[in-house]
Amino acid sequence: MIKKITDKDKEDWENFLNNKKKNLNKNPVKEKDIKNLDKDKQDWENFLNNKEKITNKDFVRKKNIRYEKIKKIDLHGYTIEEANEAIEKFIQRSYDENVTKIIVITGKGLRSKNVENPYLSKDLSILKYSVPEFIENNKSLTQFIIETTDAKIEDGGSGAFYIHLKNKNKFKE
Repeated sequence: MIKKITDKDKEDWENFLNNKKKNLNKNPVKEKDIKNLDKDKQDWENFLNNKEKITNKDFVRKKNIRYEKIKKIDLHGYTIEEANEAIEKFIQRSYDENVTKIIVITGKGLRSKNVENPYLSKDLSILKYSVPEFIENNKSLTQFIIETTDAKIEDGGSGAFYIHLKNKNKFKE
């Protein structure tokens, strides 16, 4: 079905075109803008024709950025004393090696043989609570540590935690 254009439609179209022309005349393109466009176009063409290699800024190493270095220690099967001694040495060694994050795996204590007192066991200890407490109360270790946080599921979940270490070069003793 073909519809005929009415006089009203023609008049509306003419009004629309006249309004467009008025708006274009109000904001004329300045000669200065045209020169800038030409300059931008020329700069772009020069860039494309330039055969020099451009360094990828994503891969440029910066001196002030500290890259993440992670170490992991698994304390399954340790007694409280063994775990405390091992974690103390491990934190000090990691700090000296400028490690940024330590993943400490303590386990969840589900196989511990002492249900009454979770801090003590004949063969195994529930280290989940005692190791973080030992670290927190040890002043020589806390000077190396920014914070301790819970581990993500992929790193052990509730049976592990993170220790974020200070930058050895930034924080002199």
